[in-house]
Amino acid sequence: MQGKIVKGIAGFYYVNAGNKTYECKAKGVFRKDNRKPLVGDDVLLKVLDEEKSLGNVEELLPRRSELIRPAVANVDQGMVIFAVTSPAPNLNLLDRFLIMMEQQKLPCLICFNKTDLDRDGLLEGYVKAYEKSGHEVLAVSAKEGLGMNSLRERLQGKTTTVAGPSGVGKSSLINLLLGERTMETGSLSAKIDRGKHTTRHSELLRIDEDTYIFDTPGFSSLEIFDLEKEDLAAYYAEFEPFEKYCRFGGCSHVNEPVCGIRDAVKDGEIPRVRYENYCQLYEELKAKKKY
Repeated sequence: MQGKIVKGIAGFYYVNAGNKTYECKAKGVFRKDNRKPLVGDDVLLKVLDEEKSLGNVEELLPRRSELIRPAVANVDQGMVIFAVTSPAPNLNLLDRFLIMMEQQKLPCLICFNKTDLDRDGLLEGYVKAYEKSGHEVLAVSAKEGLGMNSLRERLQGKTTTVAGPSGVGKSSLINLLLGERTMETGSLSAKIDRGKHTTRHSELLRIDEDTYIFDTPGFSSLEIFDLEKEDLAAYYAEFEPFEKYCRFGGCSHVNEPVCGIRDAVKDGEIPRVRYENYCQLYEELKAKKKY
């Protein structure tokens, strides 16, 4: 029987086949071949006990995509969720996630939640900062249901991996998309202005027949792997029109005397926050190579 892994916990895989979910173990042959089933995998399973919904995963079917972090399979796009405020968005972390998705050849949506709390007009600045990043920016309010139709349109017919720091309302948004209270929602800790981690494992959730979302554990830090500092600028799409004005080939855009990127930042053509994030990541990659 063919099915899809929708959840994996402590060596058990929950496989959706038809209108039923089976609790399965994976055959030892996968461990021997160093192959691990992932949430999102299409599989062949053998039913061991129909009444108790127990089975074994017998075979992994070919993957069309595979992510390293989060470790999921058969994804079409990513979506990263940040709050406009409460907690304030960490845009450096956002840039890291966007780079990670691009490294894995996946388009990514940027979703700012809690627009109902935006008393100071912060959203406009965030949208402006990312409007030329090559990633679509959406603004929603899970509390008031604003922007949800546009969000549903972007997810329709795709499998989307959803991520974001704790406390941004990720689970509340997913509940709205599913039309039911599926995900546990955590109260925001006023003391440290961060949310409790309410998602502890990756899980595939079905919105409708051909639309799925992965809810993945909240993250608060993200290291960029397998990237040379010289390649970092390629992940900042808004840099490209101005690179021709750099005096030196291979310009780092950090401290060279004549740099089209730095001039564009001064002239307001490139958002300063994006450039500052670039410089921080560049220095991080530069330092990493010393060890």
